Amino acid sequence: MIYLKAISKKYGEVTAVKRVDLAIPPGCIYGIIGRSGAGKSSLLRVMSLLETPDTGEVYYSGQRVDTLRGRELLERRRKMGMIFQNFNLLSSRNVSGNIAYPLEIAGQQRKLIDKRVDELLEMVDIADKRKARLRELSGGQKQRVAIARALAANPEVLFCDEATSSLDPQTTRSILALIRDLQQRLKITVVLITHQMEVIREICHEVAVMDAGLIAETGSVALIFDSPKTAAAKEMFHA
Repeated sequence: MIYLKAISKKYGEVTAVKRVDLAIPPGCIYGIIGRSGAGKSSLLRVMSLLETPDTGEVYYSGQRVDTLRGRELLERRRKMGMIFQNFNLLSSRNVSGNIAYPLEIAGQQRKLIDKRVDELLEMVDIADKRKARLRELSGGQKQRVAIARALAANPEVLFCDEATSSLDPQTTRSILALIRDLQQRLKITVVLITHQMEVIREICHEVAVMDAGLIAETGSVALIFDSPKTAAAKEMFHA
């Protein structure tokens, strides 16, 4: 389980996250939804240990992790995968080179890297693009490369930060279906940040609604869609 206790994060004079408590069960697809500026991406960056909270604590399976430094922090981060709206791929590398990159950084042997890359290419259904340059790929194919790279080191958690926001509706559905299938196959936890209620409805099991840096409401997707209790949830799901 990922547990956040009284998390706050400030940038300059703006408090993006305000004493947030949140528990994310293992092995689920958990959505965090809110309007632009609600604080969801800031919360994700703290949760994924890319940034340190100003106040509060972050726990993974009962272990406090926001205080980790050096090698311990690096080892914890290797148990996480991250995919982004803009893919964050390396234009100087081809498809296989991008997927191999985190394994090279971890110092794995070339033979093992090549085997793992082949497995991941099959897993995300782009085996025919192994040697392709990024400029030759569609947006959906680039996101599949990004997903493969994020899964390269067998993470326990996959974080998705607006991963489908730049894709057309049909491609969005295919990427969401892939994420759902991978989560079921690999039994990992997926934390998905979005402002699109369709994404939450399509694949998430549980959801937290953020508003002005606060968690307005949490619960099962079905329950909040059917009976939202807060103004923020009603605005998101019944606009």
